[in-house]
Amino acid sequence: MGFASDLRILYHLALKPVRGKDHAARMESFYAGQAGAYDDFRKRLLRGRQELWNLIPPPAGGTWLDMGGGTGANLEYFARQGTGDRGQGGRLAGLDKIYVLDLSHSLLEVAKQRIAAHGWTNVETVEADATTFRPAGGPVDVVTFSYSLTMIPDWFAALENALAILKPGGTIGVVDFYVSRKYASDGSARHGWFTRTFWPTWFALDNVYPSPDHVPFLHRHFDVLHFEEHRAKVPYIPLARVPYYLFVGRTRA
Repeated sequence: MGFASDLRILYHLALKPVRGKDHAARMESFYAGQAGAYDDFRKRLLRGRQELWNLIPPPAGGTWLDMGGGTGANLEYFARQGTGDRGQGGRLAGLDKIYVLDLSHSLLEVAKQRIAAHGWTNVETVEADATTFRPAGGPVDVVTFSYSLTMIPDWFAALENALAILKPGGTIGVVDFYVSRKYASDGSARHGWFTRTFWPTWFALDNVYPSPDHVPFLHRHFDVLHFEEHRAKVPYIPLARVPYYLFVGRTRA
C-alpha cells in the first residue's frame, strides 16, 4: 500500500460524511470504502496491539472473543507469539474457539478472507453488537477490545457485557485511545487542557470518542494485572502524539 491508498483512508477519516440511521449503519458507512486498505494504515496509527496480545497467554482449549475485531488482523499476533496454527490442524493458538465480532460487514468480509487463506478452523466471524452479544457456547476465557471501545457509543454497556460473559477469573484486555480526567488519580498520567480538548474534538469527526472514564471504569470493575499509558505518533500530523493505554485485568470470583 502506498500514498494513494493513504489518501483514500485520509479522505474517509477527515472528509467523507458518515451517515446512517443507527450505529451499525454508521459503522458500515465509515468503513465500507476503506476496508481493503484498513490494516496497512491502522498499523501505523493503532499502537500497542501486539503488546496487548503478548500480555495474554492463550488458554489451552479456551475461548477468546475479540470485540470489534474488524478485519481479523489481531489474529496474526497469535502466530507472532509462536502460538500459530502450524502442526495443529488449523486450530489457531491452541484455542477451542475464537470469535471475531464486529458491526461492519465490510470489515468482516476481509476477516473471512484472512481466515480462509490461513485455513483456521476454530475462528468464527460474528456480525453483532458488543453490548448484547452472548456466545452460544457460554462464558469465555478472554475478551479483548483493540481500539474498538472508543467506537462503541454505550462503551460502559460493552464492558458490562464483557464482565457478564467472562468466566470467573477470566481475562479482559483493552488497548485504545483515551484522555485523562482533569484531576487524574495519583500515579496516573495527567493530560493538559489542550490534550483533553483537542483529541476528543478531532476524533469525534469520525464518531470516535476517547474518554477520561474508560481507565477508571476498568480499574473499578476488574483486578488489574497490567496497565500502561503511552503516546503514539499520528501519520501525516507532525509532532502530534495521541495518548493510548493498555489494560489487562481479571474478573473477580
